[in-house]
Amino acid sequence: MLKGFTALCITVGLVLGQGLCLKAAAAPSYEEFSTDAKACIVLEADTGRILGGHNIEDRLPMASTTKIMTALLALEEPELDQWFQVDEKAIQIEGSSMGLMEGDQVTLRTLVYGMLLPSGNDAANAAAVRISGSSEDFVMKMNRKAAELGLENTHFMNPSGLDAEGHYSTALDMAKLCAAALKNEDFREICCLSKAQVSFGNPPYKRWLENYNKLLTMYPNCIGVKTGFTEAAYRCLVSAAEKNGITLICVTLNCADDWDTHANLYEHYFSQMETVSLSDQIPASLPLANQAATKAGENSSSVPIKLAGKEEAAILQGENVSCEILCQPLLLAPVGAGTVIGEAVFYLDGEEWLRSPLVAQTDLLQTSREKKPSLIDRLRDFIIQLF
Repeated sequence: MLKGFTALCITVGLVLGQGLCLKAAAAPSYEEFSTDAKACIVLEADTGRILGGHNIEDRLPMASTTKIMTALLALEEPELDQWFQVDEKAIQIEGSSMGLMEGDQVTLRTLVYGMLLPSGNDAANAAAVRISGSSEDFVMKMNRKAAELGLENTHFMNPSGLDAEGHYSTALDMAKLCAAALKNEDFREICCLSKAQVSFGNPPYKRWLENYNKLLTMYPNCIGVKTGFTEAAYRCLVSAAEKNGITLICVTLNCADDWDTHANLYEHYFSQMETVSLSDQIPASLPLANQAATKAGENSSSVPIKLAGKEEAAILQGENVSCEILCQPLLLAPVGAGTVIGEAVFYLDGEEWLRSPLVAQTDLLQTSREKKPSLIDRLRDFIIQLF
C-alpha cells in the first residue's frame, strides 16, 4: 500500500462467473496435488501466482538447475562478447562439460550457452572466476542475488550445482528464480535452444552444443529452461512453457518421470486459463479537487489515468476479478504525465492478487489562482506587521 493513501469509494470489476466479491483477504490459495517428485510447483510467470504444487517450500538439493543463477549473473555482466583465456584450474571439475581445455579463448556469452545447453560445470566455474576472481567470491554474489530476489530458502555453495552441504533451494524459490531469469532477453533466447553453434578454443573455432532438456522437443510450447542431476538431488527440472500469451513455470525436484510430469501439468493448467484486461477494470480518470487545463488550454476537472504495469493478466476460468482504487483523498493540479497518483489493488474471488501503480496519462496545469490582494489589503497587512 502507498503511504498516506486511502481507499476511494471506487470499485470496478470484470466478472467471469457470478457476482463481485470485494473483500480483501490473503494471497490466493493454490491447488494441492501429488506427483512422484519430492517437491513440485506450477507458477504463472508474469504475476508470480502459484497455481498448484506440493512441498513447495521444502529445502532440497537442486543440482544443475543452480546454473540458472550462474547464467543470469553472467548475462548481467558488461562486455559479454569480450574474449578471454579460461582459468586452467577453474575448468578442472567433475561432471558434465562443454569441452573447455587449458588455453582456450572464450566469451561470457559462450559460457552461458555452455551452462544452459550441455550443462557444463567447466563453463559455470570459468564464468565464476572470470567475474569474481574466484568461485568462492562468486558464490557470495549468488547468495546476495538470491536475497535480492526474495529467495528465502535458497543457499548456494558452488556455481555448478554439485552436491555440497548447505547447497539447497525449494521448488518455490527455483520457480521465482526462473521467472526473474526469463525477464533477461539473452537468457530467454538461449535457454529455449535445442542446439546452438558457438566458437571457443585455442584458437577459437565453431562447434555445436546440444541441450539436455528433452522437453524442448517433447512439448511444443516449452521455452526452456534447465535440467539437473546428481546422486543426492536425483532428477531436477525447471521448465517454462508459453501458450496464448500465458507463460507458466514448472519445477520438480527429485522426480523420476519429470518430462511427462511437466507436460501433463502444463496441459492441465493451460486448458483452464485465460487472459483478462486489467485496464478495463480501472476508471478512465480520477477527479481533481481544483480546476486544471491541458497544454492545449482545455479545462479539466479530472486526470486521465492508466496502469504503470502490465495491462493484462492470466486467471483461471470462472474466477471473479475486482479492483479497488487507492489514492490521496484530494488530488490537486498541477500533475505531470507519468506521475504516480494512486494504486490499483486487484482481487481474485475476494483474495488480494495484484497491485499496480496508477499514473497520470497527461500533463495538467493548475488554472485556479488566488485573487491578488488589493493596495488597501496590502497596506492593512503592512500596518498589522508593524504592531
